[in-house]
Parts: sequence; structure tokens; C-alpha cells
Amino acid sequence: MVTCRQVVNDDGPDWANLRQALWPDAVPGEHEEVIARYFSGTLKEPIMVLLAKDSDGRSVGFVELSLRAYAEGCDSDNVGYVEGWYVGREVRGRGVGRALIEAAEDWARQEGCTELASDAQLDDAASAAAHKAVGFADVGRIRCFRKVL
Repeated sequence: MVTCRQVVNDDGPDWANLRQALWPDAVPGEHEEVIARYFSGTLKEPIMVLLAKDSDGRSVGFVELSLRAYAEGCDSDNVGYVEGWYVGREVRGRGVGRALIEAAEDWARQEGCTELASDAQLDDAASAAAHKAVGFADVGRIRCFRKVL
């Protein structure tokens, strides 16, 4: 049994550990800084973070969410967006990811959204499979560029 709920300040260390597992290349202290800014209300995104807890109260996954005016393949101008989604390796395949996405869908509906979008790296087959398993449709592949000014 897994429950999903909005993170609270006491969840900071667990959330930081899960973020580190998803984004291991972050510079030291980056996750803690993001979390501190989230709780202080000074972070632009994510605007909602949901944490999955197992029946023993352990944090086993999270989803970070935002609202976007545009998302690839979407028709509306208010799209719930999955900025980060992670489930601990030890509990994968047990419905944790699905529970997180269902909770994300509920949140997005409450925000007036009719679509939920996400992305994954082109070479991340596991992420693509997870997205498809919870009902996302692949709407295209893009390569993004940037130029430092």
C-alpha cells in the first residue's frame, strides 16, 4: 500500500535523497537549496511536489509538477507538467509510479488542466516505458539546443 501526499518541511531530507537518486550529477548542496527555496515560496518551479510513502512510512518516490502555457503535443494553454518523477529501485513495478501519476493528474485537474505532459531523454528507454505504462502517449521526439549569451 502506497500513499501520495504533498511534501511538508519535515520531508526535506527524504526528498533530497530521492532527488539525488534521480539527478546524481547535481553539484553538492543543489538539492537542499532547491528544497529550501520550495518551502520558502521563492522557487518558480516545481510548484507542487508529491511524495509517495510505503505502508511503513518510508519515502519511496516523488513527482515534481509545474504548470506550463505550452507543452509539445498538447492542445491547451494550461498544462500540468511532470518536471521530475522518481521511484526507488527497490519498489519499482509495485504501482508506486502509477500512484504518483494518478495523484499528479488529480492535482492538475484541480488546477484547471485537461492535459498532463512530461518528457524523457531520447535514450532513456526505462523512462519511456514507465510513461507509457501509466498512459502517456509518445507525441514526438525533439532535440533541444541552447546558446549561452
